[in-house]
Amino acid sequence: MKKYVASSVAVLALSAGVGLAEPRPRPTFPNWDYAAGAGVVSDYLFRGVSQSARDPSFNAYFEPRLNLNPDLQLYAGIAYNSIRFANGARSEIDFYGGVRPTFGKLTLDVGFWYYYYPSGTCFNSAVAGCSPTLANGNIIKADVSFWEVYFKPSYAFSDAFAIGGNLAYSPDFLNTGANGTFASVTAKYTFPAWPNGIAMYVSGELGYQWLGTSDAFYGNINYADYATWNVGVGFTWKVVTLDLRYTDTNLNKGDCNAFTSDHTATGVFTTPINPAPLPGSNWCNARFTARLSADITGASFK
Repeated sequence: MKKYVASSVAVLALSAGVGLAEPRPRPTFPNWDYAAGAGVVSDYLFRGVSQSARDPSFNAYFEPRLNLNPDLQLYAGIAYNSIRFANGARSEIDFYGGVRPTFGKLTLDVGFWYYYYPSGTCFNSAVAGCSPTLANGNIIKADVSFWEVYFKPSYAFSDAFAIGGNLAYSPDFLNTGANGTFASVTAKYTFPAWPNGIAMYVSGELGYQWLGTSDAFYGNINYADYATWNVGVGFTWKVVTLDLRYTDTNLNKGDCNAFTSDHTATGVFTTPINPAPLPGSNWCNARFTARLSADITGASFK
């Protein structure tokens, strides 16, 4: 009798919804999401080389995402970085897109990236239609835009620790005529959040950039390959991140100048691909940087 009464009460409770939590709706697929963010950094470094002439840089991005199922995402995006190139270009506008499949703890990211640098001026006294060679002897094309394809795997051993990799290839890096291949390994460890909600992480990257031979505009020079690495610590609070990082390369000042056409380069630093009286550039030297950024996703508002 007691079992019968208890069962009847349960049925009534279910019918009336008394004391029961509302069932959560399951996500439906496909569905849309997005990521967006903006920040400022003390020096915009790309694979260890300054893109902002050692000055601060502003950046922002917007990335719509389409989740076809819980383990497959398509995405496209646009990003902006303020720069200071030798040809006078002051903006980098990136267009990119790809696919991110997930297999348990393994996530893959395969895509295409176009780097667009508008409003540049050609500097080369030996080429018709160009402005005179820069005062320090360097030359550069008006258009240094280029594209590359990339592959970025990552594996999460736990919620705290993950390793990853980057592989990118361009047949015409920075429109120099030289092909470029970049490969790196990354690691990141995130500590448990403190009571005030601040979380701390440490991360690092070790990479290598292979570069081919330039076209005739730059003298058919075989650019120096180089290694680059960085290590840093970051602090996150809600959507805000402060990242403090040390970055370096093994490029000397002469080979760095040949690669970058640095308009701020000074002195004389002679190498086989940077003959006298060409200067040396510090755009590839060791650097401490600080980045403050904010990032959101559509899912964080649901």
